[in-house]
Amino acid sequence: MKRLSSKSPSVIVIDDDADIREGLDRLLRSVGIQFKLFSSVGDFLRADLPDGPLCLVLDVRLPGQSGLDLQRELSHGPKRNLPIVFITGHGDIPMTVQAMKGGAIEFLTKPFRDQDLLDAIALAHERDRRRLENEEELSELKLRYESLSPREREVMSFVVTGRLNKQVAADLSISEITVKVHRGQVMRKMCASSLPELARMSDKLQLAQLSPVHLGRAS
Repeated sequence: MKRLSSKSPSVIVIDDDADIREGLDRLLRSVGIQFKLFSSVGDFLRADLPDGPLCLVLDVRLPGQSGLDLQRELSHGPKRNLPIVFITGHGDIPMTVQAMKGGAIEFLTKPFRDQDLLDAIALAHERDRRRLENEEELSELKLRYESLSPREREVMSFVVTGRLNKQVAADLSISEITVKVHRGQVMRKMCASSLPELARMSDKLQLAQLSPVHLGRAS
């Protein structure tokens, strides 16, 4: 299955101005970027998001729910927290500050240069691609970790802290050879080529937040 992060990027435009949508339609077509156009936040929320890296080009002032309202909703809701490029014909400093504090990529005032928008879209796509890659990597790590037996999880939780095999054996009241066997299984199942790499995986999984006993009993 093709990773989402490697799929073609797309742009979602939400603007109630038909002329702006038409202009962005021409611009995005001219550079070969996939896109969807919406005239309201409601239409966008009812639609399915494309796969792959996304950028939301969002007008600040919209009928009903505003662009800033949508930004807040996306940051706390079930839909993806998309990178946003704001566009507006009525921008002011407080509005700009609010948008940028909310994580917006850029805040462009109409009429804006096409290249400024394309540069902001490229930055948004790169940010979303990195986010997808991190999510995919974490998902794969979780699947590998779930393949470990309870005892292997216990052993992993000790060895990533630097404990020697004989120390782990004493901690768990098992033989050192048993620890070596479990440690080898952990390295194989986690696809780790070294102990430092296994420790980095543990950090990404945030296993340090759980006690070794809890890890061993995890289902």
